[in-house]
Amino acid sequence: MKISIVTVVPDLYTPFLNTSLLGKAAQKGVLSFNVKSFTDYVKLKERIDAPTCGPTAGMVIRPEVVERAVNDAETLHGASFKIFFSPHGAILDQQVLQKIYNKIQIKQINHVLLVPGRYEGMDQRVEEIYADEILSVGNYVLMGGDLPAMIFLEAFSRLVPGVIGRQESVERDSFSGPFLDYPEYSLPVLWRNVEVPEMIRSGNHKAIEQWRFKHMVERTVYKRFDWLRSFNLTKDQREQICKVIPPHCVVLMHTDVLVGKEKVCGNTSVTSMDVHDIARSACTYGIQKFFIVTPLKDQQAITAQFLHFWQEGRGVEYNKNRHQALENVILVSSLNDVIEAMQNAYNKEPLILVTSAQATPINNSISYYDQEKVWSQKRPVLLVLGTGQGLAPCIIEKADFGLIPIEGLADYNHLSVRSAAAVIFDRWLGIQKKY
Repeated sequence: MKISIVTVVPDLYTPFLNTSLLGKAAQKGVLSFNVKSFTDYVKLKERIDAPTCGPTAGMVIRPEVVERAVNDAETLHGASFKIFFSPHGAILDQQVLQKIYNKIQIKQINHVLLVPGRYEGMDQRVEEIYADEILSVGNYVLMGGDLPAMIFLEAFSRLVPGVIGRQESVERDSFSGPFLDYPEYSLPVLWRNVEVPEMIRSGNHKAIEQWRFKHMVERTVYKRFDWLRSFNLTKDQREQICKVIPPHCVVLMHTDVLVGKEKVCGNTSVTSMDVHDIARSACTYGIQKFFIVTPLKDQQAITAQFLHFWQEGRGVEYNKNRHQALENVILVSSLNDVIEAMQNAYNKEPLILVTSAQATPINNSISYYDQEKVWSQKRPVLLVLGTGQGLAPCIIEKADFGLIPIEGLADYNHLSVRSAAAVIFDRWLGIQKKY
């Protein structure tokens, strides 16, 4: 495969392309590189850039210079798949790489042209006319597109047959599927009082594969749940993931909540709609138990009668799906009862995650991208939801973590607790398919 690069700083590429596997691939003829400077396409003392139009400062590479460079590269090496680099491009990951490689194969193109910019970037018209793909390597600012181009080359070349000795290594790379790679070890067996796991040394290939898969899942769940959840997972993969994620329960507080205009600590009534909808959402997202807390005897009696109908009465046959969700609902008198029940069930004290619609910061606030902070402690997790106008300070003070408020772009912020629960469960535990 031919790789052409047109850049402001061609000298950056000389050691890079002559080193390691890229250099070996070039020696074998698997890859060939052609690096040109934008200055090759202007007259002596003529500038390759021009001031950006408008009131802002900065220089932009002139479109006609890019045009000459593209035409020259394609005249020499044939039609190309042209890749530009910009902060507004698609974030580069393994799936994006694979899609680009597949496009090149489908088009039967054997020539990739990389056009890294500098200064304020490229004239917009150049990208619109020439770019087959625009890439970014992350949400940060660099001096130019040359390092992103090198990162792309390092990653992309692994997909080209003959660059990597064993194709199996490419297929099992981290990010080639939903899971990161498993932990690797080498000799000596004992180093700084830490041994290579006995299983790895056992010689039992089947057991070693099982150990590796378990640790692949665990590593990915804890370190990159955002990546894992973006895949269309198989039933077996979901089951393995659920074994690794600590057990989750949810509690809906009808006491120790703020009520009235004065927002005093008080009680609220249990509603069947909240119980129905939150139970169904909890079951959908693998939350094991849904606790309802009310100390009021009349509310307990009404709720117990309602639950009996769905858990043991005629509701079992009337709607089996609803029974499946509501059989996990438990009625208790206090949050302490919930904590005690979880401690008895899981032999560990639960971590408490509170939620609030208020903008007031909660101690140890976390986002919906911070699963690792919670799950790495390998303790059961209790999500605490409030009714009325939110949880009272006495409950929030018990929290190990506080999830940031749910927000939309609009100013209105009055979700029902059952709607908020569904959003919270999905953001924290849901599959969000991307690939």
